[in-house]
Amino acid sequence: MDASPFRSHWSLDPEVTFLNHGSFGACPTRVLEEQSRLRARMEAEPVRFLHREIEPLADAARTALGDFLDVNPDDLAFVNNATTGVNTVLRSLRFAPGDELLTTDHEYNASRNALDFVANQWGVKVVVAKLPWPVPSPQAVVDTVLSHVTFNTRLLLIDHISSQTALVMPVASLIRALRERGIETLVDGAHGPGQVPLSLHQLGAGYYTGNCHKWMCAPKGAAFLYVRKDLQPGIRPLVISHGYNSRRTDRSRFRLEFDWLGTNDPTPFLCIPKALEVVGGMLPGGWPEVMAHNHAKALAARTLLCQRLKVVPRCPEDMVGSMATVPLPDGFPAEPSVLGLDPLQDRLLSEYRIEVPIVPWPGAPHRHVRLSAQLYNSHAEYQRLAETLEALVR
Repeated sequence: MDASPFRSHWSLDPEVTFLNHGSFGACPTRVLEEQSRLRARMEAEPVRFLHREIEPLADAARTALGDFLDVNPDDLAFVNNATTGVNTVLRSLRFAPGDELLTTDHEYNASRNALDFVANQWGVKVVVAKLPWPVPSPQAVVDTVLSHVTFNTRLLLIDHISSQTALVMPVASLIRALRERGIETLVDGAHGPGQVPLSLHQLGAGYYTGNCHKWMCAPKGAAFLYVRKDLQPGIRPLVISHGYNSRRTDRSRFRLEFDWLGTNDPTPFLCIPKALEVVGGMLPGGWPEVMAHNHAKALAARTLLCQRLKVVPRCPEDMVGSMATVPLPDGFPAEPSVLGLDPLQDRLLSEYRIEVPIVPWPGAPHRHVRLSAQLYNSHAEYQRLAETLEALVR
């Protein structure tokens, strides 16, 4: 099978056709080498590294990330993952009886659980906007969400790119429309950075959290939380630590409270600059070309599978990033495995060495395959998946 010329930059199992970058990402070997170097430096003299050296190193990493996201780095806090970012915001905010928290039926399960938890804690209502499926246009999403806004709506929680359906949501239009109504938006951008162009400055969201270990290809455990400056006084980290009573005046309260939460391994987020350099350097046009390349590959893969399986796409091309879904015929076994995975997903890996998610949507027995397109993927891999699924469907 023809491999991508970029495959050698990753340490992926050569025996597996890996089409599931979206779940946990995959880190290039040069970035992992940088992480090992930083870990060795930390363990050589832990006190020097974690007391004396960590602050300028973290500042440099945050500056690189701020440049990539087009935002003031002082408005960014490092967190372990986007789920932590969502929880941080939701559990900092205060609500009153009668308030409504708005989301969609495509929201990621972990984030939806956090929303339900906070709603139960405050005795407020979660309102779910059920999006049309198939989705005819971005405007259909905007219209559906706004039709659920009431006088009591206090916050919208929405995926930038949905995990279950890989839809690129029209977050900019929603944020703008809601701010005109005095409502802030918390964007769950787990899949956003590195998959689609992103300017947090232009987006204008009150809160945005994103993973750097997925499409930016940093090590696992690198993520960020952005909080707009005017909202920072109301947001506290999940862990209250030394910054809470710090008397320093050279940094904002937001910086002081989030920068040190106790002993952990800071190397994932310290490797963000290396990840940006390595992946962005793989194509002459840098990150814009990387994202355009992966987007085109995802669309081509979707077209290929739809033709082979004789199905039609469920959303327009402008709602596709570097992931795409292809509907599968009904009738596969509906009971998940002990790991919670669809039996077809288990079979594809165990019998055919293809790693790709099969997602029940909107619910069993309806389902689809969710493709990821990263530089290391090749057209031949999607052809193999199409041939295998075609045979299994028959």
